[in-house]
Amino acid sequence: MVIRKASLGDVDQMKTLIDFYASKSRMLPRSLSYIYEHVREYTVCKEGELVIGCCALHVTWRDLAEVKSLAVDPRYMNKGVGKDLLFAALKEAKEMGINEVFTLTLESEFFLKNGFKKTSKEKLPMKIWGECIQCNKYPNCDEEALVYKIK
Repeated sequence: MVIRKASLGDVDQMKTLIDFYASKSRMLPRSLSYIYEHVREYTVCKEGELVIGCCALHVTWRDLAEVKSLAVDPRYMNKGVGKDLLFAALKEAKEMGINEVFTLTLESEFFLKNGFKKTSKEKLPMKIWGECIQCNKYPNCDEEALVYKIK
């Protein structure tokens, strides 16, 4: 397995992974256009030519970023792929000088096991809610907010 920044050739497989979880209401959907426009935010895990996982790090402010669209092929669950992708995103955030990373998720147990702490959505800056207006769950969001302080 190789973890690296996503390339344009990875986008279709990334979309398939994200769509799989979005169809089960476990993740927000992402359009193909969105993924292409944000491809530089994504890291992928590949086995040969197969994208088996992806994760985005979206910078929201000078010292704040969001982990988004963390998806792992179900055939590779519980093999450390999600954790490796998450820690690649956290390493990237640290290298950029970001002090705090947050996520809005339905999979809070995974993030809690990996050092995130629960927080109130109201403690996050208003700037992060820009995408929410487009979400099919707005204004009744059932995602939990979690944060990770970078040391």
